[in-house]
Amino acid sequence: MLASELTESPLQSDRIDRLISEHRPGHGLARPFYHDPDIFERDMNRVFFRHWHCLAHESVIPNLHDFELFKLGAEQVILTRAGDGTVHAMLNVCRHRGAEVCTQERGNAKAFVCPYHAWTFANDGRLKAARLMPKDFKREDHGLKKLHVRVVEGLVFISFAENPLDFSAVENLLHATCGQYGWASAKVAYRQSYPLNANWKLAVENYVECYHCGPAHPEYSETHALEQPLHMIEELNAAMEARTCALGIEVGSGNHWKTSREGREAIHAFRYALYDGVKTGSKDGQPLAPLMGRFSDFDGGVTSIHLGGTSFLVCYADHGMIYRFIPKTVDTCEMELIWLVDAGAEEGRDYDLERLTWLWTVTTDEDKAIIEHTARGVVSRFFVPGPIAPMEQNELRYIGWYLDEISRA
Repeated sequence: MLASELTESPLQSDRIDRLISEHRPGHGLARPFYHDPDIFERDMNRVFFRHWHCLAHESVIPNLHDFELFKLGAEQVILTRAGDGTVHAMLNVCRHRGAEVCTQERGNAKAFVCPYHAWTFANDGRLKAARLMPKDFKREDHGLKKLHVRVVEGLVFISFAENPLDFSAVENLLHATCGQYGWASAKVAYRQSYPLNANWKLAVENYVECYHCGPAHPEYSETHALEQPLHMIEELNAAMEARTCALGIEVGSGNHWKTSREGREAIHAFRYALYDGVKTGSKDGQPLAPLMGRFSDFDGGVTSIHLGGTSFLVCYADHGMIYRFIPKTVDTCEMELIWLVDAGAEEGRDYDLERLTWLWTVTTDEDKAIIEHTARGVVSRFFVPGPIAPMEQNELRYIGWYLDEISRA
């Protein structure tokens, strides 16, 4: 049990557990799951602080001593590259009186000096100096709180848990997917954050299903076959896989989406086709940037990865996308989109930034409107969740996974 869960009273616990037990299988979540502050606190404790999260691509801190500050709910995480090249993640909380030790969004620094009493921390978290402390004071016991970090195919993952979930299945599947697309040698081309006036689960539920793609995303649906039921695009998918194999590439897929009962992180990777003649996720279906990784030509496919409940990845042959979902309060959250291209690609020469970002900017603007429409609707005391449609199979799985996660301390 996380220490923060001790604040949940028996009355609160019984009420939340009753709501979980009353959930109607095959249907969406009831109203309180989107606006009850006690449920939000349990979400943070049992989902957000239990699971791994993609924080960034390591190219955001390319040089020794680079750092960037990330805000996740009420927590602030300092991501650094130390002098030996290793990547570290630490809470931005001084071990003396709790002041923020990092006061800039990003930069380059060998140490962080607390502005309150000048305690000085190395950029790997070690306490280097604590002025005027007694002789028996042990600096080694008062470094910044370190988070668990894994760097896989250029992606930086963190876990707040004292004993993090087993990450081995995630690593293996990321090597088989992102590894084939060359993400380890990619760089960030652009980042965009979208603040949402909605509970974080509404944003994630919207992302994991494409039942809404046809009516809500006409631009996306012009090029991506996922806007149809999977059984209707079997021929397109088979042709895609044949093209991929002809290129000598085996892009992995696999379903390891399980709850944390067995102590493992959840990941699901699947592939789907673009429509005939479409090469990548662009306005006209034509290439946006140089090919990445092992690709010597376009295979007309997309690899989609769902990971740990808040991190989602999209791989095209010429660029990649990272979607990060960040809870803020019970009725606000944030989506961050990160566009990746090959590290050697230059803006203006190899890709046009407006063309590169067009599709997912348009799509996410539409999603923001949809999610906030839903957020305003589900607070109605008369809201009763309806049945999940067959095309929302991933949402149905996600809801079941979520309810299992918050049912266990």
